Amino acid sequence: MIVRITENASWKLLRQISFSKVSRNNVVARKLSTLTPVIPPSPDDFELVSLFDQPQSSRMTRPTSVTGIFQHTRLTTPSAFTTLADSTLVRAQLLTERILRARQSRSELFKVVKNLDRLSDLLCGVIDLAELLRNAHPDPQWVQSANDSYEKLCEYMNVLNTNVGLYEVLDVVLHDSEVAKSLSSEAYQTALIFWRDFEKSAIRLPPASREKFVSLSSEILSLGHEFVNQASAPRPAALIEASELEGLKDDGMGARLQRQASSTQKSLLVYPGSHQAYMIMRSAPMESPRKKLYVAAHSSTPRQIECLERLLGARAELAHLVGWDSYAGMVLHDKMAKTPENVNHFLDTFLDRTAVHAREALYALRLRKQAHLRTSLLPVIQAWDRSYYCPPEPPEPPVPLPPLSLGRVFMGMSRLFKHLYGVWLRPSEVLPGEVWHPDVRKVEVVDEEHGVIGWIYADLFARSGKACGAAHYTVRCSRRTDDDDEAGDLQMNSAEEGLLDASQRFERVKRHKLRGVQGEYQLPLVVLLCEFSRPSVLSGPTILEWHEVQTLFHEMGHAMHSMIGRTEYHNVSGTRCATDFVELPSILMEHFLSSPTVLSLFDGDGFSTDSQTGNNHQDPCHFIDTHGSVLLSVLDQVYHSPLALNSEFNSTAILANLSNTRGLIPYTPGTSFQTQFGHLFGYGATYYSYLFDRAIASYVWRHIFLSSPVERQLGERYKQEVLCYGGGKNPWLMLSALLKMPALEGGDAAAMQTVGQWGIDDSSVSTRH
Repeated sequence: MIVRITENASWKLLRQISFSKVSRNNVVARKLSTLTPVIPPSPDDFELVSLFDQPQSSRMTRPTSVTGIFQHTRLTTPSAFTTLADSTLVRAQLLTERILRARQSRSELFKVVKNLDRLSDLLCGVIDLAELLRNAHPDPQWVQSANDSYEKLCEYMNVLNTNVGLYEVLDVVLHDSEVAKSLSSEAYQTALIFWRDFEKSAIRLPPASREKFVSLSSEILSLGHEFVNQASAPRPAALIEASELEGLKDDGMGARLQRQASSTQKSLLVYPGSHQAYMIMRSAPMESPRKKLYVAAHSSTPRQIECLERLLGARAELAHLVGWDSYAGMVLHDKMAKTPENVNHFLDTFLDRTAVHAREALYALRLRKQAHLRTSLLPVIQAWDRSYYCPPEPPEPPVPLPPLSLGRVFMGMSRLFKHLYGVWLRPSEVLPGEVWHPDVRKVEVVDEEHGVIGWIYADLFARSGKACGAAHYTVRCSRRTDDDDEAGDLQMNSAEEGLLDASQRFERVKRHKLRGVQGEYQLPLVVLLCEFSRPSVLSGPTILEWHEVQTLFHEMGHAMHSMIGRTEYHNVSGTRCATDFVELPSILMEHFLSSPTVLSLFDGDGFSTDSQTGNNHQDPCHFIDTHGSVLLSVLDQVYHSPLALNSEFNSTAILANLSNTRGLIPYTPGTSFQTQFGHLFGYGATYYSYLFDRAIASYVWRHIFLSSPVERQLGERYKQEVLCYGGGKNPWLMLSALLKMPALEGGDAAAMQTVGQWGIDDSSVSTRH
């Protein structure tokens, strides 16, 4: 670790760059946010503390009836899940046949959009459950059943996406003026989603071209899986000489490494990503071991580069096949950005805005390096210098806080939701067989007007075999069900009707009446997965690090979007919205952690934060990191441009050129970081989305919530203008209404530039993406 001396000019400059705006905003928040009365905690809030802080064995339970996964009484064994998948497939085929016959009856044409949405929900209800189980269930037999069911139903869904008959029926609906006019705005938005999905699936092309499309799609999927697996594969070790470890500024592991090297008189093999490598990058005064480790960490095999470049080429070929000049053009057509040109307008503006502060931070690092090397000229900061001259610091709260237990944080979130939306969390009993592991807790989401509006299952503790990282799984979407008219698609003879039973029972469990709401709804059900430590009698409740609190707030932002975005159509409910809009609610949730008033909600006695000064803890070099994230977004756009069709396409040369012409830190020859840029698969051509939503969330926070973070009127405004629509309304219209900025409605290049000019002021927001 470098000793931080406040008299050091470069450190003072870094602090000035990073903290001045953050501290000023916190002062404003403390002065103004106390105007709104704070609602005291309820009994439900204290029960949340017990639910999450008490060890499982000490929580009182009473004998209850046995059920199945999510109270589906038949889902008690892996074979039962297989039966459900088979039954769902039969029902989906029957519903598909009904839609294909719609042109034979005018009344059926009016039901086509509803039935297409039902068909999608029927399949996704099992596919999404399978996705959860194969990542969270500890039983290999359940995982295998989930994998098989997932592949079987996804294969059928892919067939539906290229079903010309379904496309032709939808085409009739959209071009029949009477039918089209009868659609609500939400139904019409749903119809457009189906239409665009068909258009992207080569539906208009002759059979040979459609076969080519299917072949390319399969190749992309296969290459994508290989690419993602290889992105996290171990990189080769670096050979570090004993002499290169002299002066290590680490008394623990560093001293042990030095003793090992001295006693063995041999070079050390240090693997990228190891604790030893992390320590050397932060603590080695000599440049050579840091450079060796950086080069090793960013190396690639020829096959890894070939895999990525073939993936990018196949995507470009597929886009060209369906009439687009680039994969980015095809993907962005139905996003907020609309075109690659608009994305580039946003990124260029954002890059220019970020570069000012990033260059100031870089200048301060150069001063540090100059003082360290004692050179007369300012040296260049290389990629392996970042962690040594400005070691990343763990995030901390904006004001000092007592230890935060998991239960206390859940209580704080519930109280925040009650202040903003009139919604809170209430512990709910888990029946035997209802969940896949004893660690899983269940809470009801309760609305002050409508009662229970959904459920959140929290699988938050680390265990072997569980998927890594934090995630929000939408297992069940909202939709209206009382107008399903199932009788119109269940046409089988009596001998075959037994095949439908499992699916019918599965669907019936989902249906509920809401207080004061007309009709019957399928209510949302989401699962949160995290990797926190488990509470125990010996160690006490789970105490969260600040970054874990940020993670929980982020994922709960998605969860509340799912709960409040209760729509009549499955395809536009909750988080089923544009990729470049879906992160707004989750990132905005993190901003609330910068408010002392919100932080006081973590404690039932309301500990005071008004008189406390800020920690001023933020990594002063975060502007450099943000600039790097923007550059990766630019790289993503270049990789998915028409260049990918060029026979001489070279992903490494493109990375090097971009780093040297628009980056702050020069490219290091012999490296190829792009093969570790795993988001190129899942977020191909849309990696800009996270930065885009960070900019929007930062602006919404500053202009709406900063001065009054727990005011119900503001929460209700955000709820009614954004959250309640899910994906059923144009995001630009939502945003312009929320911010009262009509100029944003068009969502054109000027609107994208405007968002880029907002920049980000999100020191309280993690950069986990």
